[in-house]
Amino acid sequence: MLSWRNVSTGLKADWDCLAQSVWLKEGWQVYSSAQDADGRCVCTVVAPEQSLCSRDAKSRQLRQLLEKIQNMSQSIEVLNLRTQRDFQYVMKMESQIKGLRSKLRQIESNRRTLLTKNFQEMKGKMADLQPLIPVLEQYKTDARLISQFKEEVRNLSMVLLGIQEEIGAYDYDELQHRVASLEGRLRNCMSRLTCGKLMKISGPDTIKTSGTRFGAWMTDPQAPPQNHKVWYMDSYTNNKIVREYKSVSDFVAGVESRTYNLPFHWAGTNHVVYNGSLYYNKFQSNIIVRYSFESGRVMTQRALEAAGFHNVYPYTWGGFSDIDLMADELGLWAVYATNQNAGNIVISQLDPITLQVLNTWNTEYSKRNAGESFMICGTLYITNSHLTGAKVYYSYSTKTSSYEYTDIPIHNQYFHMSMLDYNARERALYGWNNGHQVLFNVTLFHVIKTDDDS
Repeated sequence: MLSWRNVSTGLKADWDCLAQSVWLKEGWQVYSSAQDADGRCVCTVVAPEQSLCSRDAKSRQLRQLLEKIQNMSQSIEVLNLRTQRDFQYVMKMESQIKGLRSKLRQIESNRRTLLTKNFQEMKGKMADLQPLIPVLEQYKTDARLISQFKEEVRNLSMVLLGIQEEIGAYDYDELQHRVASLEGRLRNCMSRLTCGKLMKISGPDTIKTSGTRFGAWMTDPQAPPQNHKVWYMDSYTNNKIVREYKSVSDFVAGVESRTYNLPFHWAGTNHVVYNGSLYYNKFQSNIIVRYSFESGRVMTQRALEAAGFHNVYPYTWGGFSDIDLMADELGLWAVYATNQNAGNIVISQLDPITLQVLNTWNTEYSKRNAGESFMICGTLYITNSHLTGAKVYYSYSTKTSSYEYTDIPIHNQYFHMSMLDYNARERALYGWNNGHQVLFNVTLFHVIKTDDDS
Protein backbone atom coordinates (compact mmCIF):
# COMPACT_ATOMS: atom_id res chain seq x y z
CA MET A 1 0.00 0.00 0.00
CA LEU A 2 1.27 3.49 -0.87
CA SER A 3 0.39 6.69 0.96
CA TRP A 4 0.60 9.92 -1.03
CA ARG A 5 1.85 13.05 0.66
CA ASN A 6 2.55 16.63 -0.39
CA VAL A 7 6.05 17.24 0.91
CA SER A 8 7.91 20.51 1.09
CA THR A 9 11.61 19.76 1.32
CA GLY A 10 13.81 22.39 2.87
CA LEU A 11 17.44 23.29 2.34
CA LYS A 12 19.76 21.30 4.61
CA ALA A 13 23.45 20.85 5.54
CA ASP A 14 26.20 23.49 5.73
CA TRP A 15 24.60 26.91 5.47
CA ASP A 16 26.36 27.82 8.69
CA CYS A 17 26.83 31.45 9.58
CA LEU A 18 24.54 32.64 6.75
CA ALA A 19 21.80 35.07 7.76
CA GLN A 20 19.62 34.10 4.83
CA SER A 21 15.88 33.54 4.84
CA VAL A 22 16.66 29.83 4.66
CA TRP A 23 16.46 29.96 8.47
CA LEU A 24 13.17 30.03 10.31
CA LYS A 25 14.97 31.88 13.06
CA GLU A 26 18.52 32.28 14.26
CA GLY A 27 20.19 28.90 14.64
CA TRP A 28 17.20 26.80 13.62
CA GLN A 29 16.37 25.15 10.32
CA VAL A 30 13.61 23.06 8.74
CA TYR A 31 15.12 19.93 7.24
CA SER A 32 11.94 18.37 5.85
CA SER A 33 8.20 18.58 6.37
CA ALA A 34 5.16 16.79 5.11
CA GLN A 35 1.41 16.86 5.58
CA ASP A 36 -1.18 14.23 4.92
CA ALA A 37 -4.55 14.79 3.29
CA ASP A 38 -6.02 15.92 6.60
CA GLY A 39 -3.29 18.47 7.13
CA ARG A 40 -1.55 16.52 9.87
CA CYS A 41 2.20 16.79 10.10
CA VAL A 42 3.73 13.41 9.37
CA CYS A 43 7.41 14.08 8.80
CA THR A 44 8.69 17.31 10.29
CA VAL A 45 12.14 17.73 11.73
CA VAL A 46 13.31 21.08 13.10
CA ALA A 47 16.78 21.02 14.57
CA PRO A 48 19.43 23.49 15.74
CA GLU A 49 22.16 23.99 13.18
CA GLN A 50 25.33 22.65 14.76
CA SER A 51 27.79 25.41 13.92
CA LEU A 52 25.44 28.30 14.68
CA CYS A 53 23.72 27.92 18.06
CA SER A 54 23.23 31.23 19.79
CA ARG A 55 21.36 29.66 22.69
CA ASP A 56 24.29 27.35 23.27
CA ALA A 57 26.69 30.32 23.34
CA LYS A 58 24.47 32.07 25.86
CA SER A 59 24.28 28.87 27.90
CA ARG A 60 28.06 28.56 27.99
CA GLN A 61 28.38 32.18 29.11
CA LEU A 62 25.76 31.65 31.79
CA ARG A 63 27.41 28.43 32.93
CA GLN A 64 30.82 30.12 33.11
CA LEU A 65 29.33 32.98 35.13
CA LEU A 66 27.69 30.53 37.53
CA GLU A 67 31.00 28.70 37.96
CA LYS A 68 32.79 31.96 38.72
CA ILE A 69 30.15 32.90 41.29
CA GLN A 70 30.37 29.46 42.88
CA ASN A 71 34.15 29.84 43.13
CA MET A 72 33.68 33.30 44.64
CA SER A 73 31.14 31.91 47.10
CA GLN A 74 33.57 29.21 48.20
CA SER A 75 36.38 31.75 48.65
CA ILE A 76 34.09 34.08 50.59
CA GLU A 77 32.94 31.19 52.76
CA VAL A 78 36.54 30.33 53.66
CA LEU A 79 37.30 34.01 54.30
CA ASN A 80 34.16 34.34 56.36
CA LEU A 81 35.11 31.38 58.58
CA ARG A 82 38.54 32.84 59.12
CA THR A 83 37.01 36.25 59.77
CA GLN A 84 34.56 34.88 62.34
CA ARG A 85 37.34 33.02 64.13
CA ASP A 86 39.63 36.05 64.12
CA PHE A 87 36.74 38.31 65.04
CA GLN A 88 36.17 36.38 68.27
CA TYR A 89 39.86 36.77 69.10
CA VAL A 90 39.74 40.46 68.25
CA MET A 91 36.71 41.02 70.44
CA LYS A 92 38.51 39.36 73.30
CA MET A 93 41.61 41.47 72.68
CA GLU A 94 39.53 44.63 72.46
CA SER A 95 37.99 43.89 75.83
CA GLN A 96 41.41 43.28 77.32
CA ILE A 97 42.77 46.52 75.90
CA LYS A 98 39.84 48.51 77.20
CA GLY A 99 40.24 46.86 80.63
CA LEU A 100 43.92 47.61 80.58
CA ARG A 101 43.25 51.24 79.76
CA SER A 102 40.77 51.53 82.62
CA LYS A 103 43.19 49.88 85.02
CA LEU A 104 45.96 52.16 83.86
CA ARG A 105 43.86 55.21 84.64
CA GLN A 106 43.23 53.90 88.13
CA ILE A 107 46.91 53.23 88.65
CA GLU A 108 47.84 56.59 87.25
CA SER A 109 45.55 58.32 89.73
CA ASN A 110 47.31 56.52 92.56
CA ARG A 111 50.74 56.43 91.02
CA ARG A 112 52.40 57.43 94.26
CA THR A 113 52.02 53.84 95.39
CA LEU A 114 53.89 52.50 92.30
CA LEU A 115 57.47 52.56 91.48
CA THR A 116 58.27 55.09 88.85
CA LYS A 117 60.04 52.50 86.67
CA ASN A 118 57.10 50.03 86.60
CA PHE A 119 54.62 52.76 85.86
CA GLN A 120 56.59 54.08 82.92
CA GLU A 121 56.96 50.53 81.48
CA MET A 122 53.22 49.89 81.68
CA LYS A 123 52.45 53.26 80.20
CA GLY A 124 54.74 52.47 77.23
CA LYS A 125 52.95 49.18 76.54
CA MET A 126 49.64 51.00 76.63
CA ALA A 127 50.90 53.58 74.15
CA ASP A 128 51.91 50.75 71.79
CA LEU A 129 48.46 49.20 72.00
CA GLN A 130 46.56 52.43 71.63
CA PRO A 131 46.74 52.57 67.74
CA LEU A 132 45.18 49.10 67.53
CA ILE A 133 41.82 50.32 68.74
CA PRO A 134 40.73 52.14 65.50
CA VAL A 135 42.17 49.21 63.51
CA LEU A 136 39.95 46.82 65.42
CA GLU A 137 36.96 49.05 64.79
CA GLN A 138 37.68 48.94 61.05
CA TYR A 139 38.10 45.14 61.27
CA LYS A 140 34.61 44.81 62.69
CA THR A 141 33.23 46.97 59.88
CA ASP A 142 35.01 44.85 57.25
CA ALA A 143 33.63 41.68 58.79
CA ARG A 144 30.09 43.05 58.48
CA LEU A 145 30.77 43.93 54.80
CA ILE A 146 32.00 40.40 54.12
CA SER A 147 28.79 39.00 55.55
CA GLN A 148 26.73 41.34 53.39
CA PHE A 149 28.75 40.43 50.28
CA LYS A 150 28.27 36.75 50.99
CA GLU A 151 24.52 37.25 51.16
CA GLU A 152 24.49 39.25 47.90
CA VAL A 153 26.45 36.54 46.06
CA ARG A 154 24.03 33.90 47.35
CA ASN A 155 21.09 35.94 46.03
CA LEU A 156 22.78 36.47 42.65
CA SER A 157 23.42 32.74 42.33
CA MET A 158 19.74 32.06 42.89
CA VAL A 159 18.81 34.61 40.19
CA LEU A 160 21.19 33.07 37.64
CA LEU A 161 19.96 29.56 38.36
CA GLY A 162 16.43 30.82 37.80
CA ILE A 163 17.46 32.33 34.45
CA GLN A 164 19.12 29.06 33.44
CA GLU A 165 15.97 27.12 34.22
CA GLU A 166 13.84 29.68 32.41
CA ILE A 167 15.76 29.51 29.11
CA GLY A 168 16.23 25.77 29.33
CA ALA A 169 19.93 26.01 28.54
CA TYR A 170 21.84 22.89 27.54
CA ASP A 171 25.56 22.38 27.37
CA TYR A 172 27.21 21.77 24.01
CA ASP A 173 27.61 18.01 24.38
CA GLU A 174 23.95 17.56 25.24
CA LEU A 175 22.91 19.78 22.34
CA GLN A 176 25.13 17.83 19.93
CA HIS A 177 23.54 14.60 21.13
CA ARG A 178 20.07 15.99 20.52
CA VAL A 179 21.06 17.16 17.03
CA ALA A 180 22.52 13.74 16.19
CA SER A 181 19.33 12.06 17.35
CA LEU A 182 17.19 14.40 15.26
CA GLU A 183 19.39 13.86 12.21
CA GLY A 184 18.98 10.12 12.59
CA ARG A 185 15.21 10.48 12.70
CA LEU A 186 15.39 12.80 9.70
CA ARG A 187 17.36 10.29 7.64
CA ASN A 188 14.85 7.61 8.54
CA CYS A 189 12.03 9.90 7.49
CA MET A 190 13.72 10.95 4.24
CA SER A 191 14.49 7.33 3.35
CA ARG A 192 10.74 6.76 3.12
CA LEU A 193 10.40 9.40 0.44
CA THR A 194 10.60 8.21 -3.15
CA CYS A 195 10.88 10.51 -6.13
CA GLY A 196 8.33 13.27 -6.49
CA LYS A 197 6.86 15.70 -8.96
CA LEU A 198 7.84 19.37 -8.91
CA MET A 199 5.03 21.53 -7.56
CA LYS A 200 6.65 24.83 -6.56
CA ILE A 201 9.95 26.77 -6.63
CA SER A 202 10.53 29.33 -3.87
CA GLY A 203 13.34 31.78 -3.24
CA PRO A 204 15.94 32.58 -4.20
CA ASP A 205 18.27 32.98 -1.24
CA THR A 206 21.36 34.92 -2.27
CA ILE A 207 24.43 33.16 -0.89
CA LYS A 208 27.12 35.35 -2.45
CA THR A 209 27.74 37.97 -5.12
CA SER A 210 30.92 37.33 -7.09
CA GLY A 211 32.42 36.70 -10.50
CA THR A 212 31.12 37.66 -13.93
CA ARG A 213 27.54 37.53 -15.18
CA PHE A 214 27.99 33.88 -16.16
CA GLY A 215 29.32 30.93 -14.19
CA ALA A 216 28.58 27.84 -12.14
CA TRP A 217 28.84 26.76 -8.52
CA MET A 218 27.91 23.41 -7.06
CA THR A 219 28.27 20.78 -4.34
CA ASP A 220 28.47 17.00 -4.78
CA PRO A 221 25.10 15.26 -4.23
CA GLN A 222 26.96 11.96 -3.73
CA ALA A 223 29.35 13.28 -1.06
CA PRO A 224 29.19 11.85 2.48
CA PRO A 225 27.11 13.83 5.01
CA GLN A 226 30.14 15.51 6.60
CA ASN A 227 31.43 16.74 3.23
CA HIS A 228 30.09 20.15 2.17
CA LYS A 229 32.73 21.25 -0.32
CA VAL A 230 31.80 23.90 -2.87
CA TRP A 231 33.26 24.21 -6.38
CA TYR A 232 33.24 27.47 -8.29
CA MET A 233 33.76 27.96 -12.05
CA ASP A 234 33.56 31.56 -13.25
CA SER A 235 32.63 32.46 -16.86
CA TYR A 236 31.40 30.29 -19.73
CA THR A 237 34.56 30.31 -21.85
CA ASN A 238 38.31 30.86 -21.88
CA ASN A 239 38.79 29.45 -18.39
CA LYS A 240 39.95 26.20 -16.84
CA ILE A 241 40.46 27.16 -13.17
CA VAL A 242 38.19 25.45 -10.63
CA ARG A 243 38.21 26.84 -7.09
CA GLU A 244 37.36 24.58 -4.16
CA TYR A 245 36.04 25.61 -0.72
CA LYS A 246 35.67 23.35 2.30
CA SER A 247 32.22 24.67 3.17
CA VAL A 248 29.62 27.22 2.18
CA SER A 249 30.83 29.52 4.97
CA ASP A 250 34.36 29.38 3.51
CA PHE A 251 32.88 30.05 0.08
CA VAL A 252 31.09 33.13 1.36
CA ALA A 253 34.25 34.30 3.14
CA GLY A 254 36.37 33.63 0.04
CA VAL A 255 38.65 31.14 1.82
CA GLU A 256 39.83 28.73 -0.88
CA SER A 257 41.07 25.28 0.15
CA ARG A 258 42.41 24.25 -3.26
CA THR A 259 42.62 25.30 -6.91
CA TYR A 260 42.49 22.94 -9.89
CA ASN A 261 43.93 23.79 -13.30
CA LEU A 262 42.00 21.65 -15.77
CA PRO A 263 43.82 20.30 -18.84
CA PHE A 264 41.12 21.66 -21.19
CA HIS A 265 39.01 24.82 -21.25
CA TRP A 266 35.34 24.31 -20.63
CA ALA A 267 32.37 25.45 -22.72
CA GLY A 268 29.24 26.90 -21.12
CA THR A 269 28.21 26.83 -17.47
CA ASN A 270 26.41 23.50 -17.37
CA HIS A 271 28.95 21.44 -15.44
CA VAL A 272 28.23 19.03 -12.59
CA VAL A 273 30.17 17.44 -9.75
CA TYR A 274 29.08 13.87 -9.11
CA ASN A 275 30.67 11.30 -6.79
CA GLY A 276 33.99 13.14 -6.55
CA SER A 277 34.40 13.94 -10.25
CA LEU A 278 33.77 17.01 -12.35
CA TYR A 279 31.90 16.47 -15.63
CA TYR A 280 32.16 19.24 -18.21
CA ASN A 281 31.96 19.96 -21.94
CA LYS A 282 35.35 20.40 -23.58
CA PHE A 283 35.56 23.73 -25.41
CA GLN A 284 34.72 23.71 -29.16
CA SER A 285 33.69 20.06 -29.11
CA ASN A 286 30.91 17.70 -28.09
CA ILE A 287 33.36 15.79 -25.90
CA ILE A 288 32.42 15.21 -22.26
CA VAL A 289 35.33 15.16 -19.82
CA ARG A 290 35.35 13.38 -16.46
CA TYR A 291 37.99 14.92 -14.17
CA SER A 292 38.77 13.34 -10.77
CA PHE A 293 39.37 15.83 -7.96
CA GLU A 294 41.12 13.15 -5.91
CA SER A 295 43.73 12.23 -8.52
CA GLY A 296 43.81 15.63 -10.23
CA ARG A 297 43.63 14.15 -13.73
CA VAL A 298 41.18 13.29 -16.50
CA MET A 299 39.71 9.83 -16.05
CA THR A 300 37.48 9.62 -19.13
CA GLN A 301 36.72 11.52 -22.34
CA ARG A 302 33.92 10.63 -24.71
CA ALA A 303 32.15 12.40 -27.57
CA LEU A 304 28.38 12.78 -27.29
CA GLU A 305 27.42 11.52 -30.72
CA ALA A 306 25.60 14.00 -32.99
CA ALA A 307 25.30 16.58 -30.21
CA GLY A 308 25.48 20.21 -31.36
CA PHE A 309 28.20 22.36 -29.80
CA HIS A 310 29.79 25.82 -29.87
CA ASN A 311 26.48 27.75 -29.96
CA VAL A 312 24.80 25.54 -32.56
CA TYR A 313 22.02 24.57 -30.15
CA PRO A 314 22.49 26.68 -26.99
CA TYR A 315 19.88 27.85 -24.49
CA THR A 316 18.25 31.22 -25.17
CA TRP A 317 21.13 33.14 -23.58
CA GLY A 318 23.86 31.53 -25.73
CA GLY A 319 27.16 31.16 -23.92
CA PHE A 320 28.13 27.82 -25.54
CA SER A 321 25.40 26.18 -23.44
CA ASP A 322 24.77 23.46 -26.06
CA ILE A 323 25.48 20.51 -23.73
CA ASP A 324 24.02 20.55 -20.23
CA LEU A 325 25.33 17.96 -17.77
CA MET A 326 23.28 17.29 -14.66
CA ALA A 327 22.58 14.75 -11.93
CA ASP A 328 19.54 13.72 -9.92
CA GLU A 329 18.35 10.84 -7.73
CA LEU A 330 18.65 8.43 -10.67
CA GLY A 331 22.15 9.28 -11.88
CA LEU A 332 24.06 11.32 -14.46
CA TRP A 333 22.39 12.97 -17.49
CA ALA A 334 23.22 14.99 -20.59
CA VAL A 335 20.74 17.38 -22.22
CA TYR A 336 21.54 18.61 -25.72
CA ALA A 337 20.12 18.85 -29.26
CA THR A 338 20.88 17.16 -32.58
CA ASN A 339 20.21 17.77 -36.25
CA GLN A 340 18.45 14.42 -36.36
CA ASN A 341 15.94 15.66 -33.78
CA ALA A 342 15.53 18.98 -35.61
CA GLY A 343 17.28 20.98 -32.91
CA ASN A 344 14.87 19.76 -30.24
CA ILE A 345 16.08 18.66 -26.84
CA VAL A 346 17.53 15.18 -26.45
CA ILE A 347 17.95 13.53 -23.02
CA SER A 348 20.59 10.85 -22.47
CA GLN A 349 21.40 8.97 -19.30
CA LEU A 350 25.14 8.36 -18.96
CA ASP A 351 27.31 5.81 -17.22
CA PRO A 352 29.25 7.99 -14.71
CA ILE A 353 32.46 5.95 -15.15
CA THR A 354 32.65 5.27 -18.89
CA LEU A 355 30.38 8.12 -20.07
CA GLN A 356 28.62 5.70 -22.40
CA VAL A 357 25.01 6.52 -23.25
CA LEU A 358 22.71 4.13 -21.41
CA ASN A 359 19.42 5.36 -22.85
CA THR A 360 18.11 8.29 -24.90
CA TRP A 361 14.81 10.15 -25.20
CA ASN A 362 13.88 12.66 -27.93
CA THR A 363 11.60 15.54 -26.95
CA GLU A 364 9.72 18.02 -29.11
CA TYR A 365 10.90 21.13 -27.26
CA SER A 366 13.35 23.37 -29.13
CA LYS A 367 16.68 23.72 -27.35
CA ARG A 368 17.04 27.32 -28.53
CA ASN A 369 13.68 28.21 -26.92
CA ALA A 370 14.70 26.87 -23.50
CA GLY A 371 16.07 29.23 -20.87
CA GLU A 372 17.58 26.55 -18.61
CA SER A 373 16.66 23.01 -17.57
CA PHE A 374 17.23 20.58 -14.69
CA MET A 375 16.43 16.96 -13.83
CA ILE A 376 14.49 15.82 -10.76
CA CYS A 377 13.76 12.11 -10.34
CA GLY A 378 14.19 11.34 -14.03
CA THR A 379 11.98 14.20 -15.22
CA LEU A 380 13.44 17.10 -17.18
CA TYR A 381 11.99 20.51 -16.29
CA ILE A 382 12.52 23.32 -18.82
CA THR A 383 12.17 27.06 -18.26
CA ASN A 384 10.84 29.17 -21.12
CA SER A 385 13.33 32.02 -20.62
CA HIS A 386 16.53 33.05 -18.88
CA LEU A 387 15.08 36.52 -18.22
CA THR A 388 12.56 38.07 -15.81
CA GLY A 389 9.16 36.40 -15.89
CA ALA A 390 10.59 32.93 -16.54
CA LYS A 391 8.70 29.86 -15.43
CA VAL A 392 8.98 26.10 -15.73
CA TYR A 393 6.92 25.68 -18.85
CA TYR A 394 7.52 22.10 -19.98
CA SER A 395 8.45 18.76 -18.41
CA TYR A 396 9.41 15.43 -19.89
CA SER A 397 9.29 12.17 -17.92
CA THR A 398 11.84 9.55 -18.92
CA LYS A 399 9.86 7.00 -16.93
CA THR A 400 6.73 7.33 -19.07
CA SER A 401 8.37 8.89 -22.19
CA SER A 402 5.70 11.59 -22.10
CA TYR A 403 5.59 15.34 -21.67
CA GLU A 404 3.26 17.94 -20.23
CA TYR A 405 3.06 21.71 -20.15
CA THR A 406 3.44 23.26 -16.72
CA ASP A 407 3.14 26.70 -15.16
CA ILE A 408 5.57 26.94 -12.23
CA PRO A 409 6.96 30.47 -11.71
CA ILE A 410 10.61 30.97 -10.81
CA HIS A 411 11.71 34.31 -9.41
CA ASN A 412 14.56 35.62 -11.57
CA GLN A 413 15.65 38.17 -8.98
CA TYR A 414 18.70 39.48 -10.83
CA PHE A 415 17.22 39.33 -14.34
CA HIS A 416 19.61 36.89 -16.05
CA MET A 417 19.92 33.16 -15.27
CA SER A 418 22.93 31.39 -16.78
CA MET A 419 22.97 28.24 -14.64
CA LEU A 420 20.24 26.25 -12.89
CA ASP A 421 20.92 22.77 -11.52
CA TYR A 422 19.17 20.49 -9.03
CA ASN A 423 21.06 18.93 -6.12
CA ALA A 424 19.37 15.76 -4.89
CA ARG A 425 21.14 15.74 -1.52
CA GLU A 426 20.17 19.31 -0.69
CA ARG A 427 16.83 19.08 -2.53
CA ALA A 428 17.51 22.55 -3.88
CA LEU A 429 18.28 24.35 -7.13
CA TYR A 430 21.67 26.00 -7.47
CA GLY A 431 21.60 29.07 -9.67
CA TRP A 432 23.99 31.65 -11.13
CA ASN A 433 21.87 34.76 -11.44
CA ASN A 434 23.74 37.63 -13.11
CA GLY A 435 26.83 37.36 -10.91
CA HIS A 436 24.89 36.20 -7.83
CA GLN A 437 25.14 32.66 -6.47
CA VAL A 438 21.63 31.74 -5.35
CA LEU A 439 19.61 28.82 -4.01
CA PHE A 440 16.00 27.95 -4.73
CA ASN A 441 13.89 25.68 -2.55
CA VAL A 442 11.65 23.14 -4.26
CA THR A 443 8.35 21.60 -3.24
CA LEU A 444 7.80 18.08 -4.51
CA PHE A 445 4.76 15.85 -4.48
CA HIS A 446 6.16 12.68 -2.95
CA VAL A 447 5.21 9.07 -2.50
CA ILE A 448 5.89 8.01 1.07
CA LYS A 449 6.52 4.28 1.46
CA THR A 450 4.67 2.62 4.32
CA ASP A 451 5.83 -0.36 6.35
CA ASP A 452 3.41 -2.52 4.36
CA ASP A 453 5.24 -1.79 1.09
CA SER A 454 7.45 -4.55 -0.18
